[in-house]
Amino acid sequence: MTLKAGFQLLVLIGFLGPLKAQETRETKKMNVLFIASDDLNNGISGYGHEMVKAPNLERLAKRGVQFNKAYCQYPQCSQSRVSIMTGLRPDTTQVFDLKTDFRDIIPTVTTLPELFMENGYFSARVGKIYHYGVPGDIGTNGLDDAKSWNQVINPIGRDKREEDKLINLTPNRGLGSSLSWLEAAGTDEEQTDGMVANEAIRLMQENQDKPFFIAAGFYRPHCPYIAPKKYFDMYPLESISLPDEPVDHLKDIPEAAFWTNPLYWGLDEHERKQVIRAYYAAVTFIDAQVGKLLDALEDLGLAENTIVVFWSDHGYHLSEHGQWKKQSLFEESARVPLMIAAPGKAGNSMVTDRVVELLDLYPTLAALCDLAAPEYLQGNDISPLLENPNEVWDHGGFTQVRRNSGPYMGRTIRTERWRYIEWDGGEKGTQLYDHDQDPREYNNLAGHPDYQEIQSNLKKRMDTTFR
Repeated sequence: MTLKAGFQLLVLIGFLGPLKAQETRETKKMNVLFIASDDLNNGISGYGHEMVKAPNLERLAKRGVQFNKAYCQYPQCSQSRVSIMTGLRPDTTQVFDLKTDFRDIIPTVTTLPELFMENGYFSARVGKIYHYGVPGDIGTNGLDDAKSWNQVINPIGRDKREEDKLINLTPNRGLGSSLSWLEAAGTDEEQTDGMVANEAIRLMQENQDKPFFIAAGFYRPHCPYIAPKKYFDMYPLESISLPDEPVDHLKDIPEAAFWTNPLYWGLDEHERKQVIRAYYAAVTFIDAQVGKLLDALEDLGLAENTIVVFWSDHGYHLSEHGQWKKQSLFEESARVPLMIAAPGKAGNSMVTDRVVELLDLYPTLAALCDLAAPEYLQGNDISPLLENPNEVWDHGGFTQVRRNSGPYMGRTIRTERWRYIEWDGGEKGTQLYDHDQDPREYNNLAGHPDYQEIQSNLKKRMDTTFR
């Protein structure tokens, strides 16, 4: 071969090489890394909280789109998670408690990971995706759905073994609904959630040459609030502040709106600050585990071919309106953090104020991966918002919760400006809030003559969805 011919061959190889790499990127199926956090609210740095450190969630948001107004379908674990995984509202799944198996109600439904399995994906779960009683079910399958996965892993760490060391301010409540915490000794990797991260990374390593849907479900910051001591050290008790609320902020609120009774569960200000500090520590601990997953994607060369979704099953009260935890229809309980990073989409360090629902994740991921989703899904494909966060969008967010005394249902609609709530169809009270003027929901406008038309229109929209 002449020197000229050899040079031409090298040029040809160099030209075909990039074409082949481009072809590989375009034809290879997109992976999905589906990351869940349990009981995480929007009080984190990326959503404007001045204290709570979540640098890795900020890092994820910079790779895609952060949804500022995302809402759960039910502010409790199992009910919310079933809606996410089936793409159906609670009124359809008929899951209103923590014990009902949705397969007993809708046995032939195709779940989100099941759809991916049917299309040749490796589907796996590590930790809590469907409901687990925390901490009681850690290390078990919990209320899992076997049809959804090729493989499941149920880590159990020293946090489960060291429950006797907890500080518990509510000893008369079950541990899974307590205000309790532990400044743990040892490393992140010894905690159950550290194990979740490591096992999810191992699954990505082992399955990097095939399309995968890997769900990593973290158990914190669900109570008991357990994290290595170094995370508690980030939040000195003297730096913790309580919600700054008007003296009369509980006026004109229906009794049905309150899940925590008595208010604050009787804790004084010092005790409330202790609880909030422990929750913050658990949040930052989880953020560190998310960082490990993001590092692994980059190290394995999967970042350019993996859709990453981060979500929490519902919000969480830290004594706002006198409430703890979830099971209310106030903003703190119904709103959730949600971030989607989808390679190839225009979204990069973008945020959207369009109202979306966790119910939307199923049709969205199906669309992003070119899978034919079931026609019965009740959510919306929000992938257009990944390319244009200001896309015309007015679907609303719909959340419901059941009060067992009766029982009766509370239902709410959230638009970009308004929240409207009805308890027992309005028989046990209504609430209306203007978020442009009252983002903390202190001034209930329901029944005010100046807002009668707005309330009526919101009610019609809500009744149409919940019919």
